Amino acid sequence: MTSHEIPGPAVDHPKHYNSHESGIECIDVVEGMPFNIGNAVKYCWRCDHKGRDIEDLEKAVWYLQREITRRQRLRLTERWSDHSKPPSENYA
Repeated sequence: MTSHEIPGPAVDHPKHYNSHESGIECIDVVEGMPFNIGNAVKYCWRCDHKGRDIEDLEKAVWYLQREITRRQRLRLTERWSDHSKPPSENYA
């Protein structure tokens, strides 16, 4: 596809992201979510529509685990930075 071509439905509105019984398209739900969570939802959303249900669910789990790990690291970092402040600032 060149830069002046308009994407077709397979790119712009893929059926596996647009076939939910509610009529809601996946991107409308996930675009406001954090990256890893949005991807997990995306893979759950499409798992029954692409013929690779187990693979898609495993990918969803992978993104969720990555997000859990990211948040655990963030909390550890926050705890370490709290300990570097004077005691009065830790409890403000």
